[in-house]
Amino acid sequence: MGLKYAYTSPLRPVGGVSEVEVRPPFPYRLPSYGGEDGVMRVQRGVATRLLQVEGCPVLTRAWEAGKGRVTLRAEPLDPGSIAAPSPAAGVPAREAGPAELELALERMRFALGVDDDLGEFYRRFRGDPLLGPLLRRRPHLRPRRRPWPWEALAWAVVKQLIESGRAARIQRRMVGRWGVRLGPRREGLHDVPTPDLIAGRAPVELESMGLALKRAIALRAVAADVAAGRCDPGEPVADERLLAVREIGPWTVQCLGLFGRGDPDALPAGDLMYLKQVGRLARLGRRATVEEVEEFYAPYAPFRGLAATWSTIAA
Repeated sequence: MGLKYAYTSPLRPVGGVSEVEVRPPFPYRLPSYGGEDGVMRVQRGVATRLLQVEGCPVLTRAWEAGKGRVTLRAEPLDPGSIAAPSPAAGVPAREAGPAELELALERMRFALGVDDDLGEFYRRFRGDPLLGPLLRRRPHLRPRRRPWPWEALAWAVVKQLIESGRAARIQRRMVGRWGVRLGPRREGLHDVPTPDLIAGRAPVELESMGLALKRAIALRAVAADVAAGRCDPGEPVADERLLAVREIGPWTVQCLGLFGRGDPDALPAGDLMYLKQVGRLARLGRRATVEEVEEFYAPYAPFRGLAATWSTIAA
C-alpha cells in the first residue's frame, strides 16, 4: 500500500510548448528554494529546471496558478543554446519533440509531488501524538524528490558519511564541472551530470571534487552499470546489484527509494539526522542506533519515509 496519484488536466501544446494544469488532491505548496545542488531555481514563485530528456534539452517551469492549481510548462530549447563546461559533458544534438516534452512534465510532476494524494497517510496518523500536530501545521510538506532516479542515486553516494553542507559543495562542484548549462555564462541553469559522463571519469577526477576515493570508485561503478543498462535505478530489483558494489549500503538504496522512486515507506534509517532525532524523541540521552530508528518508525508502515520527513519538523 502506498501513495495514490491523481492526474487531472491533459497536456496541451502551446506553439511548441507543452503545458499542464494540475489540481493537487491534497494541500500543496511549491518549494520555496531550489535545493542543495542548485540545478532548480525558485524565483518569484516560479520553479525552473533544465532537463536533458532522451538527449534533448528541455526547460521546465512550475508555478501556482491560483488556489489549488499548479501549472507546469515544458519548452524545447535550441541545442545551440546549451554549453558544456567540459568537452566530456557533451552537448545535446537535437530539439525536443512532443514525446520528450511530455516526459519532462511527467518527471517534474513526480519531483515536485503535485499529484501525491496523502489522504490515507493523514487519516491514519492525524491523531498520532507526534505526527498529528505536524500534519495539521504543514500538510503541504513533501520529500524533496529528484526527477530522475539516477540523480537520487548519485547524490546519495555523494552524501554518504559526510555532513550535508560538505555534500552540497561537492554536488555543486560536479554540476559546475560536468553538467551542461543553458547559455555561455557560469551562472546559467545547469543539469546534473549524466551517468554516461560520470562513468567516463577517472576516480581521481571524482576525488578532486571532494569525494573520498572509495566513494568516487563506487559512484563511477554504479554510473557505469546505469549507463550500460545493467542497472535501472528506478526499479527496486536494482537494489541487489547496487548493494553488491563496495561502499554502497542500505542507506544509499533507501535514499534512492524515497527520493528517486517515490516509495513512501523507504526509510534512510542510518541518516545522522534520524539517529540524532530518534535519540532525542525517544529520550535516549544519546544518538539512536539504526535498529532503534527502524523500531521507532515501524508503527508508521507503509509510510515510514513520510513519517520521518514530517517528524523532522520537531527536531
